[in-house]
Order: sequence, then structure tokens, then C-alpha cells
Amino acid sequence: MKFSILMEIFFELLTKRKVTAVYLAEKYETSVRTIYRYVDDLSLCIPVTVNRGRNGGICLSDSFKLPKGFMTKDEYEAAIEALDAMYSQFPEEKFMQAKTKLSAQVKSETRDLTVTGDVGTILVDSGTWGDTSKFSEKIRLYETAIKERNVLDIDYRSRMGEQSRRKIEPHVLVFKQGVWYVYAFCRKQKAFRLFRLGRIFSTFETGETFERRNFKREDIPLQFWSNETASINVYLEIREEGFADAQDWLGGENLRFDGKRWFADVTLPDDNALVQKIVSMGAGVKVLSPEPLKARVKAAARAIFENY
Repeated sequence: MKFSILMEIFFELLTKRKVTAVYLAEKYETSVRTIYRYVDDLSLCIPVTVNRGRNGGICLSDSFKLPKGFMTKDEYEAAIEALDAMYSQFPEEKFMQAKTKLSAQVKSETRDLTVTGDVGTILVDSGTWGDTSKFSEKIRLYETAIKERNVLDIDYRSRMGEQSRRKIEPHVLVFKQGVWYVYAFCRKQKAFRLFRLGRIFSTFETGETFERRNFKREDIPLQFWSNETASINVYLEIREEGFADAQDWLGGENLRFDGKRWFADVTLPDDNALVQKIVSMGAGVKVLSPEPLKARVKAAARAIFENY
């Protein structure tokens, strides 16, 4: 029963983006308190935010879309046919909305989800840390906001886990060693700031636009370099003490929670810097595969131990 309601709330948010707890409580004949518990469960895997106040509600980040490959093409077609049959028997709007949503998803998966790379919106420092495909929709949202000068309302989590809401004026995307940043004017701080996309839990379009502010590339607090290396698929277990570092390194979209532990399944550059990075995180990160990398990390850790 709980799983069924969770899935229905999930698809309701995909369709409407914002609903109230009272609405959901009445629809599923349960208490508002129970709805909030369900939302807490959903927030473990999707960017759901509860906004209090008169115009608040339970909101799904505008950057979230169903992941590419959520279902196969045949599965999508079967689901769409089933919804057609259901609508012919029970002409309820929710069946047509679900069909429209799935049809749009099929079309979106036929398009390339990479960003356009227009001059003035993206500044790339070559490197291959992480797997950007998992949050390409977030990157695309920010790229569009930069080009159209859209003000964004973000839920930002600091390295220490502190949460804050702020409105930003995004000016340029930066890609450095596989970590995505947005260089934006923060209205809360009244100054330009560099925000890691991995720390932005949710993003909402405000409908407001801004006038571009002048800045130089040298103003962005990053030093750039390039490094061409081979890649390797790595499966990591992330311990609690290593979560903040892993989030900064790989981005929140690459971290998966199974109810007890965090994991990351990513493509990383196969060089000495990778081993050094893992060793520097101590017991906070454990390599589960591949075996050759585990052996290299053990050898590096042993060398450090023997040095003392």
C-alpha cells in the first residue's frame, strides 16, 4: 500500500511539479503527517522540497526528469497502449496525463542530452571526473537560464550539510576535472559566487529575468589545466564520514542510497591522481571494483603506513 501511494505521489509530482500535503492527504485518505513521512522517503532518491507558507507546497525540482533508460522502448509502448485502453474504458484525465508524460519521455530519449556548448554559457576545463550524463537535465536547465537570463531559486547544501535557499543570476557554467559549477550572482550575498551543481539539491524557475553583470574569466576562483587520460569504471561504497567529500568530487547525482549505505558507479580517469584521491579520503570511501584499482589503492595505503 505504501509503495503504491509513493509511486502515485511521484507521478503526480512529475505531472504537476507542485502539490499540497492537504490535497494528497484527502486524495489517499490519510493524514497530512503521513504524507510528509512519504515525502521524506521520496526525498532520499529524488529532489523533492517542502516549501512552507501561503504559496508553498511539495515541489519537485524543475531540473528533474525521468532518467534516460527508465524503461525500454517496448516497455514505454506497452504502458502507453495500456493507458489508452484504460482511458477508453474510464475516461479520467489522469490516464491521459500519464500517457502524455510517457510519450514525451520517449521523444526526449531520442535526443542527445548533451549541452550545446554555446560560447558564453560554458567554460570547460578538460578532465573526466564523474559521470555528467546522470544530471544532464540539470545542466541543460542552467544553460537555458544563462542564455535567457532567468533567475533561479535554489536549495543549496553546504559542505557541512547546512541548507539554505537563495535566488541566483547564473552567468556561466564551469566544468573542472569532471565537477560542474555555475558562476552566478547571489542575491543573498550580493556578490558573485561559484556554486557546485552537486550541492544544489533542487532548482526552481522563478519566471523573473535579470540584466547581465560584467565579469572577467579571471574573476572565477578556479585555476585551469588539462589532462588527457584513459577512463575506468569504478564502483564505490561511500561511508558517512566521506559523504561530503564524495558529493563535492562526484556530484550528488552520481550517489545512490540503498536505504543503509551510499554508493557511486562512475567512470573516472585511470591515473595516479585517482588513487591519490581515494587514499586522501581515508576510510570514507571503499573501492568495491575493479580489482586492479583495489590493489593499487592498497599498495598506496601500505606505502604511506610503512613511511611512518
